[in-house]
Amino acid sequence: MSSDFYGTSAAYARKEAGYREKALKIYPWVCGRCSREFVYSNLRELTVHHVDHDHTNNPEDGSNWELLCLFCHDHEHEKYTDADSGQSSVIRAGENEHEAATFNPFADLKAMMEKGKK
Repeated sequence: MSSDFYGTSAAYARKEAGYREKALKIYPWVCGRCSREFVYSNLRELTVHHVDHDHTNNPEDGSNWELLCLFCHDHEHEKYTDADSGQSSVIRAGENEHEAATFNPFADLKAMMEKGKK
């Protein structure tokens, strides 16, 4: 039994082929995470990841896509699976769970430079 929920229907395959071809024309064949480069012979290992995890959101400019190798793509989805099961937490886009750094290594640079001249 084929289903769009699992991405196994023929209609889903056609839709996926459409945005995959567009993404491969827009972006260089490089993984957005590990920077692994791809050529035509191993291009099947480069996947299109939907940044917002909505496979129906396919803008023509590719703003919801990024190219990831199979390993990085699996890792990206694994982070959300682990977070949903309570094994880890994921900081989603726009969220900030850490405080900004306040240390400035150059705060007293002028004084240090003057000290060196003496």
